[in-house]
Amino acid sequence: MKHLLLTVGKPKAAYLAQGIDDYLARLKPYGGGSLIGVRPAKLGPKTPGELAKAEEGQRLLARLDDKDLVWALEIKGKAWTSEHWAKALDRARLSGKSRLVLVVGGALGLDPAVSKRADQLVSFGPPTMAHELAALVAAEQLYRACTILAGLPYHRA
Repeated sequence: MKHLLLTVGKPKAAYLAQGIDDYLARLKPYGGGSLIGVRPAKLGPKTPGELAKAEEGQRLLARLDDKDLVWALEIKGKAWTSEHWAKALDRARLSGKSRLVLVVGGALGLDPAVSKRADQLVSFGPPTMAHELAALVAAEQLYRACTILAGLPYHRA
C-alpha cells in the first residue's frame, strides 16, 4: 500500500521538512511514502476563515481518488495510541485500497467537506499544534505503525 501525506502548504521550517522527508523515506520498504502540498488560501484581514478553509478543502479533495483510503487529522477526531495506528494500518492494507492518504489541514484546520470524505478522523489529542508539526507527527506515527506490524524494535527502543 502506498502512503501519501496530503497537506495544505509545505513545511517552511527546514527541520520539519527534513523530518517529514526522513520518515517518508523510511516508508520505502512498506510501500513508499510521499508528500503533496496544496496551495494555501491567501489570508487577509477581509478573508473569511470559512471561505479560506473551503478553498483549501477543494484543493485537497481534488487530489483524492475515489479509491483512496483517507485518514484526516482533525481536532474532533479520535486519539489513537501507536498500537491503534498499527491495527488500523493492518486493516487498511486488507481493505483492497491501493493508497492510504493522511490529510493535514492548514492553519485554520480542515474544511468540513474534507472531514466528511475521510474514512477516519484522527486526533493527536486536545492540544493545538502547528499543522506543519502535525504532518511530521503523522509521518512518524505511520512509520511507527509499519515497524510495529513488522515486529521491529523501533517502537520499543
